[in-house]
Amino acid sequence: MLKIAVPNKGMLSEPAWDLLKEAGYKLRSNPRQLVVEDEENDIQLFYLRPLDIAVYVGSGIIDVGITGRDMLLNSQTEAIEHMALGFGASTFRFAAPNESSIRTVEDLDGKRIATSFDKVVADYLAGRGLNARIVHLDGAVESSVQLGVADAIADVVSTGTTLRNAGLHIFGDPIVTSEAIVVRSPRVDTSDRDLIKFQRRIQGVLTAHSYVLMDYDIPVAKVAQAVAITPGFESPTVSPLHDSQWAAVRAMVPRSQMNTLMDQLYDVGARAIIITSIQASRM
Repeated sequence: MLKIAVPNKGMLSEPAWDLLKEAGYKLRSNPRQLVVEDEENDIQLFYLRPLDIAVYVGSGIIDVGITGRDMLLNSQTEAIEHMALGFGASTFRFAAPNESSIRTVEDLDGKRIATSFDKVVADYLAGRGLNARIVHLDGAVESSVQLGVADAIADVVSTGTTLRNAGLHIFGDPIVTSEAIVVRSPRVDTSDRDLIKFQRRIQGVLTAHSYVLMDYDIPVAKVAQAVAITPGFESPTVSPLHDSQWAAVRAMVPRSQMNTLMDQLYDVGARAIIITSIQASRM
């Protein structure tokens, strides 16, 4: 039985739950439930603090988990990034008060930096030969400067609104660019059948979100040109029609490019373009 850890709260939690639900897994029925036995799919779901998931997975207690790349890097564990999930994008950045003289990363030398991600910040500074005192806080680090605990902060940034409202400005390049990922225990081999089944289901949902099926008719003389426009996720299917001058084409194309591709197909003579959403496979 595959043991899977999911965030019990935070910005990654609901997208992670939705992903698992769409993949056909059973979720908890009330917010106090910490473990879900899904015997039909031969898995156990464990609802854990996002910051702890990589620790449990790295120790081998849990087989796989959904967490953020930044949390994995900060965990100091042997958990392995297995696959990216494409949601929960954020950056990890430095910020200082608007009136502060701190404007560059080099200005942090000798200063106090408040953060919940000690290892990530320490590794970043060490790689640049900078020496700063790291002040560990478990949350609300944006208040630390105003309260006199730190001179600057390092924190996860999605829109930057929270930092701006706290009178802070962001400076320097991103320390880490993060997103939701699946982490794997070093004790679970990539050839493990339960892991492969889980990965296929999740990938099926991600593909269904990212692609659509595009069906269209095209003059036989223009098939090669049309297929070049819609090469698809896999090779498109080309079928003859009763009218021998026309062919039917089905291609799986990126949802984000759908409208542009339709315009290009109409320009080369396509007709009857139909877009269909993809249903994720649960096999």
